[in-house]
Amino acid sequence: MNSRIGIVGSGMIGGQVARLAVKAGMAVEICNTRGPASLKLLVDELGSTAHATTLPDMVKCVDMIVLAVPLVAYSKLSVESLADKIVIDTLNYYPERDGVLPEIRTDKISTSELVQAHLVRSRVVRALNNLDFVRLGNLARPAGSTDRSALPVAGDDAAAKGAVIEFLDRIGYDVVDMGPLSESWRSEPTMPIYVTPYSAAHATSLVSGEKYSFMSDPGRTVTKAKAAELIGQAVRHAKMFGSLGNFDLSSFR
Repeated sequence: MNSRIGIVGSGMIGGQVARLAVKAGMAVEICNTRGPASLKLLVDELGSTAHATTLPDMVKCVDMIVLAVPLVAYSKLSVESLADKIVIDTLNYYPERDGVLPEIRTDKISTSELVQAHLVRSRVVRALNNLDFVRLGNLARPAGSTDRSALPVAGDDAAAKGAVIEFLDRIGYDVVDMGPLSESWRSEPTMPIYVTPYSAAHATSLVSGEKYSFMSDPGRTVTKAKAAELIGQAVRHAKMFGSLGNFDLSSFR
């Protein structure tokens, strides 16, 4: 795969993916709606292999782009700009953040299928949507590590999905292939593989009644076998969307 990755969105998930990519020896092109100047602190942190840019300039030099923006923005993405690109869809539906989107019918169509229907000239792969930004950083491990976690992916284009699997391996994760985008609902909010299994402190708090500490939770390993089991347990329903609860997740995705 190309050793340069593009990231659209500079919030928690976008920033964490950028850190993992740089750590893996990749060059990172990152953009947001506020312009390159707003990315100075993040780019300074990431170092010389990261560059703040614009989407038109980004697409000139990358083949794979991570979408890390709120789901509500999906229909505003440029179809032409992202044409012929592999697009990693991390977008999850949070009505409290995104507003009510009438096209979201999670019991009938996955959100990734909606993204693909809009980005009709791109090759969309669902990935990096089921893990919060803290555990995404904490759980990354080199290939072959016994405590390496696995993430689900789904996509209709085999070559694109293969490239994304290679990228995930490079930044520290094994993969379980859920199949085509029509199966990507299995990793959406409220599903068994979504966030909670990767959380050590959350599991402890459910048993002990202790207050859950989001930032200090180190996370716990979810192996390929366990991830496959959880994916298989998924049951589809009409309210597969996230709730902000007491957390401000507006910049997470």
